[in-house]
This record gives sequence, C-alpha cells and structure tokens, in this order.
Amino acid sequence: MAALAGFVAPLFWGVVVLSLLVFVHEAGHFLSARLCGMRVTEFYLGMPCRARLSFRSRRYGTEVGVTPILLGGYTRICGMEGEDDDLLATCLASVQRQGRVAATDVAVELGIDEERAYALLATLCDWASIRPLYDPRRGEHPGQKTYPARFETLARDADMLTEYDRGHDFARAGSTTAGQARPVVGAPEELLKTERSRTYRGKGFLARAFVLVAGPLVNIALAFAIVVGSLCLAGISIAVNTNVIGHVEEGSCAAAAGLVDGDSITAVDDVATSDWNGLCDALGTALSARRDFTVTYTHGGTSQTVTVDMPEGEQMTRFGIEAQRSVVRLNVIQASAYALDYAGQVGTFALRLIMPQHTVETLQGTSSVVGVSAMAATAASEGPRELLLFIAMVSMSLGFMNLLPIPPLDGGKVLIEVIQLMVRRPIPTRVQNGISYLGLAFFLLVFCFALKNDLSTLFF
Repeated sequence: MAALAGFVAPLFWGVVVLSLLVFVHEAGHFLSARLCGMRVTEFYLGMPCRARLSFRSRRYGTEVGVTPILLGGYTRICGMEGEDDDLLATCLASVQRQGRVAATDVAVELGIDEERAYALLATLCDWASIRPLYDPRRGEHPGQKTYPARFETLARDADMLTEYDRGHDFARAGSTTAGQARPVVGAPEELLKTERSRTYRGKGFLARAFVLVAGPLVNIALAFAIVVGSLCLAGISIAVNTNVIGHVEEGSCAAAAGLVDGDSITAVDDVATSDWNGLCDALGTALSARRDFTVTYTHGGTSQTVTVDMPEGEQMTRFGIEAQRSVVRLNVIQASAYALDYAGQVGTFALRLIMPQHTVETLQGTSSVVGVSAMAATAASEGPRELLLFIAMVSMSLGFMNLLPIPPLDGGKVLIEVIQLMVRRPIPTRVQNGISYLGLAFFLLVFCFALKNDLSTLFF
C-alpha cells in the first residue's frame, strides 16, 4: 500500500503542477492572440484527443476544453499553417457562392488537381474562413486524420464577421448561417485580404513575435508574482547570527556529544565563539584537523565542556547542528530584487544549455517529468507555501526554456520570424519542419539525460 501511495502521489502532483503551468502558458498565447485581433479556434488543456470535454465561447467562438491526455496543451491560432497560393481568393469565392462544395468539384472548377484543391481548402480552414463538413454516412467524423470530402461556409453576420471575430452580431439582418451560400460582393481578393488580416500570418512582425513570447512571459510573470507574494506575506526564514543552537541532527557528532537544541556553544578547542559565523569557522578548523576536539557550551545556565570523539582516519565534514532561524517579511522592493536575481539565475542556466562548452555540465543538473513529479509531491507534503514556491520554480524554468532560440520552442519560432523579416520572404514550411525535427532531437537528448539524473537520484 505504501509503495502504491509512493507512486500515486508524485503522479497526481506532477499532473496537477504541469497541467496548471501549461494552462497558464497557453492562456498567454490565447489572450495575446485575441488582443492582436487573431482568430483562435481551440484552446485546450491536454494533448489533442477525440475524447474531450469542451464548450464554445459565445464571445470568441473558441472551443475551450480539456482532454484526458494531460501532458501538455495547445492553442490553435488561425494562420499558423498552410501555404500561400494565388488561387486562395478564387477558392474562397467558390465556396461562398455555393455554400457547400466537394474538393473534387473545386479541383474541376479551378482546373487543378485534387491535391492542390485540398491544400487550398485546408489553408482556408486553418484561417477559419470555411470549415470541414463531416458526413457520418461516409464514415467521416471530427478528429479524423484527413479532411472530409466536402466543405462549407461559416456563419457570418451582415459585415461578413464570423463567430471568431471581435464585434460579430448574428442578430442583425443580412446574417447567414453555416453552409448557406453568400456570394462575394466586390473583388474576391479584397475578401481574402480581409480574412488574412484576422490571422497570425496577416499580422505584422511585432504582433506575431508578441503572441509567440506571451506564453513564456506569462510563466515567468506567474513565478515572479508567487515569489514576491510569498516573501512579502509569508516571509523568508533566515539564520540568526548567534552561537545558540537551533537544532541538533539525530545521530550526529553533536548529538553524541550530548548537545541539544537551545545550548550555546561558547568555545571550540579554546577558540571563543560568540556568533554563528565564528562558530562555523571554528568547527570547520576542528573537523579538518581529523582529531578529537573540545566543545564548551552553556546548558540551563551552566557551562560544560565535552570532548568530541572523531572516528580515526575518517574525514568528518558535518558536526550536525543548525542555526536558530527567524522569519523576516520583505517589502515589495526587496522581494522584487530577490525575484529578479532568481530569474537571472534560471535564465543563465537555460542559456548555458545551448552553449556547447557548458551543455554537458548543465545537463547534469536537469530534471525530467519524473523528477519534477517527485519533487512536486514532496513540496505538497511540506505545505501550501512550499508547493507554491515549487510551482514558481518550475514555471520560471518553463518560461526561460521556451524562450531558447530552438524550434519548435516559442523562442525558435521568434528566430524564424526574425530571419524571415531580414530576408524579406517566408521560409518554406518544409524547411521549418526540418529545423523543428532537429530541435526535437536535441530535446529528446536533454530528456534522456534528465531522466537518467532522476532515476539515479530516486533509486541509486
């Protein structure tokens, strides 16, 4: 039973912590995309799966939900996939004119092969300009790996706004429902330009970069807020610089010598000790000498001297005492300075991971999901404050790791955006996918190292 509890507790707290932080991360992408006027069709906690619980936001049109595979999350922002094609405007006009079309008919009408027709329709679906039409009689269903045979228009209001667009109002006269024909008024290119402007690809560099970094920045901001709040409200435990013992470790040299909590050590081998710093220096010198030494201490108002027996030929590095501690509550400025310093340390650690001369050394200090889950369970057992601080630690790490310029991480996508801005043309999707595969291979290597570290710590 104890073994089962030892397995379930880390699993539970690992899922809770990681799911919470992924949700916060994806919320950053979602809110920033909506703020920039991009369409967002899905916002999910958990990896894509046919089994899901969800509801559709009446304000944004976004399908919000959770899947049982709580190993991540995703936000489907329109316009992040698909290829540009000079027939997109004509294809969109064709669907609008007919209401519902088959991909084969689009291919015939535009004089192209079915593969290109499907690519056009898939891009328009990704833009949320049209949508797939699944026919159960054909065995088609949402979530299948391929697109169905037919596609249809979306519901649009009098201004051609869809449910994913800000300010839509389907109660107005002139609105049309999904699948209803509505011929394009004016040039098809103008409608396509308007549709593009409401997607990720249709926004400028700054808006796209902002959406990409918003997820990691929200993780960092959450960690910063937790650390500052904890230091201001709960305070921080600090050692008191006095020669009074706060705690004696069980089974230590100090315990064997008869010292107990609250005793005051006044001398070590006739070296006077009036504060904790001096006491640590004196004990360090005595322990490094590898010989017996005396400790003079006050207990209950009476001074006593005891000889500490050192194991012959062994190097002892710990005497087994801890300082008295007191809780100090910091002000906002002090707490913020502490949080900034911590953020700098985490950022430096993440950066060293991609510096060849430090990569192997840095990998020795990484943890995988297994280690994070075990530490989450330990933190939860120590109380809410410790759990919150652990969440802050993981959130800060998650944020900085995602800012690394390695595709498919958010920082890697920003790097691709910068390169595209400099060369003034988009990088082909297949090239981006190839770079992303290399990045995934690197992080698979990182995961293997981290898992090895965790297994060594847990079992050996």
